Amino acid sequence: MKYNNLGRTGVKVSELCFGTMSFGSDAGKAEAAEMYKACRDSGINFFDCANSYSGGNAEEILGDLIKAERDELIITTKSFNQVSRYMNSGGNNRRTIIKSVEDSLDRLGTDRIDIHFLHQWDKTTPLEETLRALEHLIESGKILYLGASNFSAWQIARGLGISERQGWARIDVIQPMYSLVKRQAETEILPLAQAEEIGVISYSPVGGGLLSGKYGPNKRPDEGRILSNAMYAKRYHDNWVFDTAGAFSSLAVNKGIHPVSLAIAWASAHPGITSPIIGARNKEQLAPSLNSVNIDMTPELHAEISVLSPTPAPATDRSEDLVK
Repeated sequence: MKYNNLGRTGVKVSELCFGTMSFGSDAGKAEAAEMYKACRDSGINFFDCANSYSGGNAEEILGDLIKAERDELIITTKSFNQVSRYMNSGGNNRRTIIKSVEDSLDRLGTDRIDIHFLHQWDKTTPLEETLRALEHLIESGKILYLGASNFSAWQIARGLGISERQGWARIDVIQPMYSLVKRQAETEILPLAQAEEIGVISYSPVGGGLLSGKYGPNKRPDEGRILSNAMYAKRYHDNWVFDTAGAFSSLAVNKGIHPVSLAIAWASAHPGITSPIIGARNKEQLAPSLNSVNIDMTPELHAEISVLSPTPAPATDRSEDLVK
């Protein structure tokens, strides 16, 4: 396991980050403990969570697991999603953020959150109010670094400008989606992160399971997120993604590499990515993800994989800029 600088924070994190979204839902406490141990044995020191995962159970399970070695780990969590039936339990307003962080600290059993992510953009709350609330939490030592998940490039840039103008802590880490079948981040988000030295922990490197080897133009598994989850079904509904999945699976098989390992290694190879987030339901399913660090992702192999999906349009209206 290698360790990378997290943007300009000076913090070093493992080249893989483990996402705990399955804790308390697809993975019970026993399965979570097995996966946590496998991650730690492999050298992972970076764990991603959210207040809304399994209704808060994910934070509680993770909190129990990290007790004996809290200071060795980098722990993230998030706020924004509505976590109860009360209308004011979600959003990026000051009231919700303060309560959310306090609740997360209790569930995680820790005195600080290393990275706190805004899970989504909140169009109803001025970004200035959101960042001022987070500045208060940083000043109190309850969170150490700011993160933004699912933000567009202009939203991140706006946050950076407000923080610089006010002299507040800035967004130092972002969490966009990135995989062979979701490459939009290449257009503006990743270039912005590289230019501003922002850490990037991308999620869904296997495309919600699409790149696991189980999907193709006329191939579907008996079960899977894309089949059972409406959000994933909508996210990956285009026919071309199944064509790409089939071609990618064939390429991986021909090279004797597990498709999951290859998909994660490809995402990791982008120079703007600090650590892709991996996840699983159990230890057996986790193994190929952990093995991704052993793949030699040469420029030639990366290019061979990249041509299997469309290159995103450039950030400007000059399509000729894509021609090298």
